Amino acid sequence: MLGKALLVTLLARALGASAGVSLRTGLYLAQAGEFGFVLLALATQQRLLPASLQSPVLASMVLSMLATPFLVMASNRIVMRLSANDWLMQSVALTGIARRSLNTEAHVIIAGYGRSGQNLARLLEAEHIAYLALDLDPDRVRQAAAAGQSVVFGDAARLQSLVAAGLARASAVVITHHDLPAALKILRLVQDHSPAVPVIVRTLDDAGLEQLQAAGATAVVPEAVEGSLMLASHALALVGVPMPRVMRIVQAQRDARYSLLRGYFHGADDDTSNELAQARLLSITLPLQAACIGQTLGNQELPALGVTVVSLRRASGTLVSCESPMVLHNGDTLVLSGLLEALALAETRLLRRG
Repeated sequence: MLGKALLVTLLARALGASAGVSLRTGLYLAQAGEFGFVLLALATQQRLLPASLQSPVLASMVLSMLATPFLVMASNRIVMRLSANDWLMQSVALTGIARRSLNTEAHVIIAGYGRSGQNLARLLEAEHIAYLALDLDPDRVRQAAAAGQSVVFGDAARLQSLVAAGLARASAVVITHHDLPAALKILRLVQDHSPAVPVIVRTLDDAGLEQLQAAGATAVVPEAVEGSLMLASHALALVGVPMPRVMRIVQAQRDARYSLLRGYFHGADDDTSNELAQARLLSITLPLQAACIGQTLGNQELPALGVTVVSLRRASGTLVSCESPMVLHNGDTLVLSGLLEALALAETRLLRRG
């Protein structure tokens, strides 16, 4: 591990990284990688490594992986001790953040200055509300700061950066980037040090909605779901639904944590990069041979599988309330919501032959 850390550090330094970044890279990559298992097997097969050494080498590789999280947690202290330049750069960065926030009160801290962060900043400026944005893209920070915008280089997932940004004096924190672990870390820091400050989190979809709310998020704005709500509100208004009713419908969905919009039927043109972690919908029509025919919906214990019954339609086309006890009939169509594996278990249970 020491040899690999030194090699990676020297390579990163040779490629132009700073001493602190090079040393961190070396510490992060010092452990054995998964490809090492393949190399170990090949080395043994080709008699490049004695068979008696295979188990000790394998054990050392596994131990290096187990040590990595602790090494990463200690990396900042190690780098600060070994690289005075890195300590100085961090101190200068924190001083710059503190200088920008020094005379501000009731300001908004924006974590991430991408497109959403910049749009938010423009609206805040129009309402004469102070803000301070933290971003880790030096090029973006340089350009925005040169344009006179209140943005500084800093990691909002670090307590020092949040404190320097005036967390205790802030009126709100808005997390605009799509990084769930970083968002949860920021929420934990805010809850621990300034729990009275509300936090708004932007996400791509509703996959981490409950997790973020449980971590203390005041509001979670799923981009895809909010876009669907805005699309629906325009459509409803255009077909003649009164605007006050449209606003009530939209607000009701927000208050119900987008319950009506959770999950969707997947198709061939959907983005499947993260589909295993996303709720989806599945419709199942019960055949005559199904064992559940004549039993109640509650007897199927679908919630225990992590599946929710969204709707139930009789063979005649009549929609039936899922809240009251009901007997399942031949031809009933159930719309289920849940993760892919849970839906597969529910489908197997419902379609099991009697």
